Amino acid sequence: MQADGEVLFLGGVGEVTVTLGHDGLSFLPLHPELGSSCWSSIGLLPKLENKIKFLDVYAVELLDEGPVCGPWNTRIVVQGKKNTEMHRFAVHVITRSRKHPSQWVPCEYLFGHKDPETCKSWAEHLSACINNEQDRPKNLMVFVHPLCGKGRGCKNWEMVAPLFDQAKVNTKVIITERAGHAYDTLASISDKELKKFDGVVAVGGDGLFNEILNGLLNSRNKTSYPPTPEGFGYFESTEKCQGYRNDGLNNSTPTSDAVNAMLPVGSNNCDDHEPLLSTGQSVGLGISSLNPNTDSSSGDQVPLVSFPNDWFRLGIIPSGSTDAIVLSTTGERDAVTSALLIILGRRMSLDIAQVVRWKSSPSAEVLPTVRYAASFAGYGFYGEVIRESENYRWMGPARYDFSGTMVFLKHRSYDAKVAFLENENSLSLAASAENVADEVQPLQSRRKRPRKIICRANCSVCKENSMPEQNSEDEIPNSSQTIYDNPKWVWSEGHFLSVGAAVISCRNERAPDGLVAEAHLSDGFLHLLLIRDCPLPLYLWHLTQFTKKGSDPLTFNFVEHHKTRAFTFISSHNESVWNLDGELFQACEVSVQACRGLVNLFASGPEV
Repeated sequence: MQADGEVLFLGGVGEVTVTLGHDGLSFLPLHPELGSSCWSSIGLLPKLENKIKFLDVYAVELLDEGPVCGPWNTRIVVQGKKNTEMHRFAVHVITRSRKHPSQWVPCEYLFGHKDPETCKSWAEHLSACINNEQDRPKNLMVFVHPLCGKGRGCKNWEMVAPLFDQAKVNTKVIITERAGHAYDTLASISDKELKKFDGVVAVGGDGLFNEILNGLLNSRNKTSYPPTPEGFGYFESTEKCQGYRNDGLNNSTPTSDAVNAMLPVGSNNCDDHEPLLSTGQSVGLGISSLNPNTDSSSGDQVPLVSFPNDWFRLGIIPSGSTDAIVLSTTGERDAVTSALLIILGRRMSLDIAQVVRWKSSPSAEVLPTVRYAASFAGYGFYGEVIRESENYRWMGPARYDFSGTMVFLKHRSYDAKVAFLENENSLSLAASAENVADEVQPLQSRRKRPRKIICRANCSVCKENSMPEQNSEDEIPNSSQTIYDNPKWVWSEGHFLSVGAAVISCRNERAPDGLVAEAHLSDGFLHLLLIRDCPLPLYLWHLTQFTKKGSDPLTFNFVEHHKTRAFTFISSHNESVWNLDGELFQACEVSVQACRGLVNLFASGPEV
C-alpha cells in the first residue's frame, strides 16, 4: 500500500489513484474523459464524493474475489469489458440523503485490485484508522420494545442490526417482556457489569427511553435536590430521597397521542403498552444483588458509575408513536439515521429534568421521591388527559383522542402556586404574575417576543457556559454552590388550565416546531409554561397554533413563558397528577430543576 498514491479499481468509476491522508483517503479517475459521465451516473445512488473521511466510515470489509462494475458510461469500456473479476474490499460510509438533508443513508465504495495482498493491506490499514476513532462504541446493551409503534420495534431492529454487525459493534439485545423490564434491569445491574458497555440503546419510543433513563439515574445521579423558595421548608427535613418506586398507578400512558386529539402540545409521546413502573420482580442480567459493586474474584470494590460522565451514552432508534426526543435531537425520525449516528459514536449532551415530589396529596406525609424526565413535565390538562384515558382502555389507541377531546371540553382550571428562579442573564420571556394579573389588554391580543435562536448541531448557546470538563467520575458538580447562589424567586398564582415545563423543544410530526421552538438541548434551562384560565375558544386558538410551522402559540396574554433553572409547584387538590414523559405521577407539591448535560446521547443535534 502506497500512501502517496496507488492505482485501484473503483466500482462505477474505473481506475483511480487513491491517496491516503491523516483524516481520510482521496481518489482521482485515471481517465478524465469519463469524469462528468461517471460521476453523474452515480446519481442513481446518493452522490459519491472523491474524498472519504474516516469520520464518516462505519465499516471496512475484505471481500472474496468477484466482479467490480466498470464505468457507468456504456459507450466506454475499460480493459475490454464492463465488469471485471478481481479481489475486492468495500468501504462503508454515511452520506446525506438527497431528499431529506437531515437524513443519513449508508453508501458503499467498492475497490478492486488484481493482487489479493494489496486489497488485504488496504482493508487492514483502513480498519485500523477508523478504530482509532475513540468515541465509537464497541459494546452496547439494546432494549427492544416489541409492541411500540404498532409493532415497529422488532422490525426496525431487524432492519438496522446488520449495520451494527458490519461495524463490528457487539450488542446484547433484550426484548422487553413487561412494564418496567428495562428499568429493573438497569437499576439492578452492578456497576462492574455496566462498565462493560459503552451505552444503552432504546429501540422504541420516548417511554422506553424514559424507563432506561430512570433505571440508570435512580442510584447513580448525585445531584442535590432542586432549590426551593425560602419558607418552603422541606429541603432540610430529609436526608435521603426515595428512589423510583411503584405508586400503584397504571402508567401505560402515551403523552402526545392523548393531546393530539386537539393539539400536538404534549409532543413527548410514550407508546401504547409502555407503562414505566415495575410490575414484577427485578430482572437483571443474572447478577447477584448482594454487594453488586464488589469484584467476587478479588473482593475489591469496583469504582462506582455516576452521572454525568464522559464515556457512557444513550441512544434511541425511533419506533414509537411520535418519537419527540429523536426529532428534537437529530431532526429526523429515521431508524437508519439514528443507527448510523450510534455506530459512528456521535456525541452530544442532553439536559434532564429532576422532579422531586414532596407530597402526593395535601394530607400525605412528606416523603420525597425522585423521577427524571427527558422532554416534558406537565400538570393540569396534560395529566388529566392521561388519567382520563384509563377509563377507555377498551377503545385501544383511539382512547387518547377521545380522552383529549373530553378533557378539553370540560375546560377545567386548577388553583395552584408556582415559584420559579428568575433568570438573571436575560429578560423574562413573559410578564410577571403581577403584571399579567393587571393586564388591561384583552386576552385575545398577542404580544411580541424576542427573536428565537433555534438549537442546531454545534449550537453556540449549548456550548456557551457549558460545564467544566471533569477529571474523574467522582467530581460531581454541586449545583447549589454554583448556579443557585443568591437565588431570586418569583411567585405566580391563580387558576391555570395547565402548568408545563419543556426540557427540549418536543418536536413531533403534528407540532413541527414543538412545544417551545427555542428550547435548547443542553443550556441548563427549563421553559416553564403557565396557561391561565381563559375562554374555551381562545384556548382552542392557542392549541391550534402548535400545528402551524412558524407560528408562535406563546404570545397570547393568558400564556406565561419563563426560562428558568428551577421551579416549585404547590396545589391543594387531592388528586393532582403530573405527566412526566407520558408517565402518570401523583403529586401536589413538587420541585423541578434542569440538570445540565446530565446524560450524553449518540446524536449531534438537529441539522438545518
